[in-house]
Amino acid sequence: MTYCVGMMLEDGLVLVSDTRTNSGVDNVSTFRKMFSWHVPGDRIITVMTAGNLATTQAVVSQLEERAKAPAERHPSILEAPTMFQVARIVGQAIRDTIAESSGQQGDQGTFGASIILAGQIKGIPPRLFMVYPEGNFIEASPETPFFQIGETKYGRPIVVRAYRPDMTLEEALRLILVSFDSTLRANLSVGLPLDIQVIPKDALRATHDRRIEESDKYFRELSTNWGTSLRAALAALPPYPESVSD
Repeated sequence: MTYCVGMMLEDGLVLVSDTRTNSGVDNVSTFRKMFSWHVPGDRIITVMTAGNLATTQAVVSQLEERAKAPAERHPSILEAPTMFQVARIVGQAIRDTIAESSGQQGDQGTFGASIILAGQIKGIPPRLFMVYPEGNFIEASPETPFFQIGETKYGRPIVVRAYRPDMTLEEALRLILVSFDSTLRANLSVGLPLDIQVIPKDALRATHDRRIEESDKYFRELSTNWGTSLRAALAALPPYPESVSD
């Protein structure tokens, strides 16, 4: 399984993904799930993937090949004039890959994959999309300002309760990392390292792009402080109005 979060804010985009894949408790591996393409001064495009590993790797490889030789291989995400058109290219790549794989083996559900697509093209605001296995997609909006794929149920309540569109990028990153901490503690199919990318509005590049490893001092401190804060918040809640000990 996996867990990825993409968040749209007034100041830009914050993206975090884990790197764990598993097919049973005795077959756990680490694979990158965040991939990015950058043309200085023109665009930055990032995808995060969840689902069948062979499918997602095939889709990313297809996008990468077209990006390296856009003149020979169309359509390329580096030629698309808008992020909407980029989303159409990514959606078509997912649909074609799943159709080809399922046509060979006869089980389309086995090859399912979902992608969070984020980025900005010069002259257009940053945009965030969720791309489904069928190739269709939806775009983030004020009503749906963030997307999660993979093992979402443990971290989603935290993000839903604390998200604000005017949060700073750093505040949003802390919020997402707390949601990851809760997910890591609740589900073994999500695991470190975590990949982080922060894309400020109109920067047309990632100003923060790093990996959090098991030994990361900040993440361990955040996890410890979050647990302490939760216990303190519980203790500060109004007492239950009736006796429960009799």
